[in-house]
This record gives sequence, structure tokens and C-alpha cells, in this order.
Amino acid sequence: MRILFYCQQTSARLSYILDFLGKQINADFVITSDEAFFTGTNTVRINYSSAALHANELHVQPHSLLFERSITPQKTDCFVWNNLTAFFKTGGDIPFDVFAASFYLLSRYEEYMPHEKDMYGRYAHTNSLAYKENFLQQPLINLWIQQLQQLLEEKFTSFHHYKNQFTFLPTYDIDIAYQYHHHPWWKSLLGFVNDTRKKPSQWLARATVLARVKKDPFNTFDWLHALHRQCQPKPVYFFLVAEKRGLYDKNLSPHNTAMQLLIKEHYEKYTTGIHPSWQSGDDENILKEEISILENICGKNVTVSRQHYIRMNLPETYRRLLSNGITKDYSMGYGSINGFRASVASSFFWYDLSKEQPTTLEIFPFCYMEANSFFEQHLTATQAAEELQQYAAIVKKVNGLLITIFHNHFITTQQEWLPWRNMYADFVKSICGDQ
Repeated sequence: MRILFYCQQTSARLSYILDFLGKQINADFVITSDEAFFTGTNTVRINYSSAALHANELHVQPHSLLFERSITPQKTDCFVWNNLTAFFKTGGDIPFDVFAASFYLLSRYEEYMPHEKDMYGRYAHTNSLAYKENFLQQPLINLWIQQLQQLLEEKFTSFHHYKNQFTFLPTYDIDIAYQYHHHPWWKSLLGFVNDTRKKPSQWLARATVLARVKKDPFNTFDWLHALHRQCQPKPVYFFLVAEKRGLYDKNLSPHNTAMQLLIKEHYEKYTTGIHPSWQSGDDENILKEEISILENICGKNVTVSRQHYIRMNLPETYRRLLSNGITKDYSMGYGSINGFRASVASSFFWYDLSKEQPTTLEIFPFCYMEANSFFEQHLTATQAAEELQQYAAIVKKVNGLLITIFHNHFITTQQEWLPWRNMYADFVKSICGDQ
């Protein structure tokens, strides 16, 4: 599908957002500043200028954002359009600049402005427009795109409504592969001492696992393999391979034989990526070392990542990943609340606002992490199941990409976690049955 797009000037920002939108509706935007050519060509047309040019066009009056070359505070007064939140009010057939508003959200423009950090030094979700205006739980850009397609269909009989395919992509962060097995002897001994003093009931659990009478509780990998075989999704695993333990990095040593075998097993079956440690956020050399460690274990280049604790800051984190060979990142979401951080349920390429250029780093946004439901939102497994189903429903509505995060230690058979394990199994079976 070809869409003729008239504008009096162009920019890297405009080209970027049209490229994204074109992929979403399976269309090629042909930009022209020739008014006679635009009005004289009988095709699907969008006029992106202040004045109407033709009776048969979709007219969108532009906001200034896409033609600016600086990062400055923007007025984002919100209003309701077709039951959806909108901002950057202008005029024409659509009462706001859907292209500029989409760019604002997708580029994470607001994260480049001065803002408060949360307790982990991350961009606090409470700063975001989506949170303040209550659309964090919506893939708003995808919903806008649906409305745009509908308007084009009404204007042009030659325009065919394109539907993406709904996709469920389960992902897993392996922060601590085993609770008791394969740890250094001194750590196991210290664990027994602490159990005796603080958790006597856990002493027996540790002993039976180390004696190989029972399976390690965190070893849920075979269970996940069976679940995947039954439902046939294409999961992605992220391994934490910090060499030095820290306050937030408590993984097994990447030089541990059992750990290396586990990583190799997953690399052979699934997409496997790096889970850059908390420490690597302070030192790019550590990031390089961790990627190198994972590459040596796998025997191949590592190009996929997700930040541990979702510790990221723009543009520094993404630039570091790019300079270290990462081409796909799954960190776009909040580690403090579930929702659509970039207001989208589709992958997209990161636009480096500071350099005013698109990049080759493809971003895969997640909207749900079980740790947010439990630790931050204080939900029960039953309530979390309802929340997860709500996200699935809205992503299905836009035929988008549903990415979830679970941890191996959250889906164990231990009494306190068994409801979460059952909830997740039921969800995966139901969602895969609908695809």
C-alpha cells in the first residue's frame, strides 16, 4: 500500500515516525513537498500542513515537535478523542497531531527532561504522562493507529485495512538459577547456620536438596520446557552472569560448570540473552566482560539483552548496548509498575533524541512482570491473573505483541509460590490456545 504524504518540510523525526507507522499498517509513506503533484495524484493521501489542499485527503495539522531539533519542555494538555486520550491538539480531520504525539511517546521524550528518580535511581513512572493521565495500561499508539486506519478506509476505497497478528512472547529473567544446589560449600554452610538461627524449617529443605532427595526449588526449567512444548511459544531467556556478587547481583558464578551447562542448554533451544548486572550500570567495562563471558559459554555472539532490575537511563544505557553489539533490547517497561512505558505493544527501533537520529537497536517493550504485581502492586496470584488477562485482552484488540516477564524462582512448587506457578501455567495454556 502506497500513501502520499504532503508536508512543506521534512525532518529525521518525521521520517522516523512515518517509518514506524508504515510498518504497523503495511504501507509505504511517500513524502512530497510538491503541492501540484500531491493534489494531482489519485491515491491515498495525507496532507500534513496547516491548510487543506484537496477535497479528498486526510488532513492533519502539524504540531511543531517533529520539526524541532532541540529537547525542550512540551505542553501536553490532554483531551478525549473517540474515547481515547490525545494531546498536541491542532486541527483537521483529526483534532490532534497523531504523528507528533506518537513520536513523543515512542522516543520517550519526557525521559530526557529533568525528572525524579525512584529508589533504584531509575526514571520514576509517576513522572510519566501515561501515569498522570491514566493511560499507562493502554497501548495508546496502537489504538490511535486503528483509528487512523479507519479514517483512511472511510476516505479512500482503495485503502485496505491491514491487521497485524497478535503474538505472545514469554520471557524469563534468570537472576538466581538454583536456590541451594551448585553454590560454593562455604555459602551452603553459612546457609545452614542462618537457617538454624532464623528459619529452622528451611534447614530441612536445604538438607534434602543438597542430599539430592528433592529437586532444587528454583530448578523450574524442565517444567517450563514442558509448558513450551505443549503451547509452542518462542520464549526468550536472560541470564545474569556477574562475576562478583553484590547487593542486587546474587547469581551463581558464571564459571560454575552447572551454570554453564544450563546456559548452553537454553542457548541451543531458545533465544538467549544477557541480563546486564546492576554493577554494569556503573561501569561499561563490566558490561563488556559479562557479554564476553556469555559469548564464551555459548560459543556465539550475544545480541539480545534486558537490564537487571530494569536499570536504564536514556540515552546512556542504549548507547552502551549498541556499542557492545546488542541489537535487540527487552528493557522497555517499568520495574515499579505494570503497563506500557512507551504506550505501544509493538517492537520499534530506538530514536536517539540527543543525536537526532534513528538507531539499529530494536526495542521490545514488555507490559507485565510478575514481580511488579507482587512486590510493588501487592496483588495476590488471583488478582495478578486478572491483571494479566486484562493486558492480554487489550493487546489482542490491537493485534499487538504481548511480552511478559517471569522469574524461575517465582514459579516453584514451594507453598507460597505454587499459586503463581498455577496461575502462569493456566495463562500460557489459555493464551496459546487463542493464537
